[in-house]
Amino acid sequence: MALALFGCQSGTHREPERPAPSARELVDLRSRVLGYTATFQEDGPYTAPDDDGRERLARGVGRLLEGDFRRAEELLAPLGLGITRLTDTASGRRYDEVAATGPGDSAHWGRLYLNADADVRWSAQVPHPRSDRNTEDLGVRLLEDAPGGALVLAGAHRRAGDDGAADVAHREDSAFHTVVAELQRRGVPGIQLHGFDDSSDRRPYDAVLSTGAAQSAPGEVVALADRMEADGLRVCRGWSDRCPLEGRSNVQGRAAQRQHATFVHLELAPHARGDGRDADEAADAITGLLSAWAHD
Repeated sequence: MALALFGCQSGTHREPERPAPSARELVDLRSRVLGYTATFQEDGPYTAPDDDGRERLARGVGRLLEGDFRRAEELLAPLGLGITRLTDTASGRRYDEVAATGPGDSAHWGRLYLNADADVRWSAQVPHPRSDRNTEDLGVRLLEDAPGGALVLAGAHRRAGDDGAADVAHREDSAFHTVVAELQRRGVPGIQLHGFDDSSDRRPYDAVLSTGAAQSAPGEVVALADRMEADGLRVCRGWSDRCPLEGRSNVQGRAAQRQHATFVHLELAPHARGDGRDADEAADAITGLLSAWAHD
């Protein structure tokens, strides 16, 4: 699965002198992530972790965020998950990856990527890779471009499994939700990336920006909307406008409201999350928000 850490309102600290994970690899980070999501199929398998598995996962991620790699590995190993220190060949930056160590249910739970060279101050969340096309590409780009980040990545197509089980933006029984909730519990602000098609009620907009269940927006989120509009993108602001796709039923947004953690729900049109000028403008604007969070 995809995992992450810390925010600006809490005192958790990953101390650099603590030991690193025992597993290490030199990789192209983008190829590693996109190679994983490329295998997702609408009719693919998916089974959510049980209550005990989610509780163990939360404790394991928590220990990882605190820099206790040995205990984190002990907690995650029975779930079929391992921690690997990655060095990206393109940038030389280091990341800690939580991912399945073999086939089985946990291979479809997703992955967590943490910046290993700095305290993690924000998370980017990708609940619908492949389904919301290019949101996984954008998630990797943000992790690469902004300091102090974590990428939480779902591990299956949203239509995989039975009865919507893999639609993790609307399920609290997923590994994805467990990881995001652990970050929120520690005060980590997060942005969740979605994509919409060009249906008639959405066509006026390039982006729909909201704060999920919350009815107001902090100043830095208003600034994100301002910058996107200054760059020529048409933005619907969920806290002041009537917008489609405001994400008010999103379970990570509702959890953030309970934890008093900042949650941003961003829907992007196809041309604003692929290649081209609009996609670059959107990514640069989001990077500005994440960099502000990183320096809070």
